Amino acid sequence: MIYEQRIYSCIPGKLPALLKRFEDHTLGIWQKHGIKPAGFWTVLVGDGNNDLHYMLAWESLAEREQKWATFQADPAWHKARDESEKAGPLIANIKSAFLRPTAFSTVK
Repeated sequence: MIYEQRIYSCIPGKLPALLKRFEDHTLGIWQKHGIKPAGFWTVLVGDGNNDLHYMLAWESLAEREQKWATFQADPAWHKARDESEKAGPLIANIKSAFLRPTAFSTVK
């Protein structure tokens, strides 16, 4: 199992709209495509109070490429994204990293 860590740095004031889009639309679309979220976080204390951190679980990079491409092409995703960004973009920057658990990790 590999994990994709994604950090979305929102435009100030737009984090609530991004969270709503995830809760109301993105998660359902991901479920349809077999994308498995491992967790979501916002910053309680520290830098990045406009950031959403989340992780996705993948069996392989090939699985990620196939499922992510299908999700990105889904008209339901385009509609949800476009509707949520009528007043302007929500995200200023996206960072992504692929992580492999260590032998002693409690998460495999």
